[in-house]
Amino acid sequence: MKIKYTTLIVDDMDESVKFYTEVMGFEIDSQYNLGPAGTITLLKGDGDAMIELIKNPLDETGLFSVGMDVEDINTTVKELKSKGAKITMEPTPITVGTLAFLEDPNGIRIALIQHH
Repeated sequence: MKIKYTTLIVDDMDESVKFYTEVMGFEIDSQYNLGPAGTITLLKGDGDAMIELIKNPLDETGLFSVGMDVEDINTTVKELKSKGAKITMEPTPITVGTLAFLEDPNGIRIALIQHH
């Protein structure tokens, strides 16, 4: 597994993008308008991991999840379950692949994603 992204829920997308680009030195990788479901901006810096900013009406501001890239999500989830991991969402098809969630002992979400 490798860290792919950190997802942050933001109050103000423009202000957050300005901070991460102008202050922190990230570049905009891509942006998505999901209509009433919100907006997403992916930011890249040095290395492979990205920051994903999401503004939506559902989630509270702050850290949402740490995303991990996996090669075989079903095998990974099975292995993590056998080690006692708390899976909060079983592998589910999404636009770019398959997604699952688990929680660490502190309740922090970890997203597992297998890309197409």
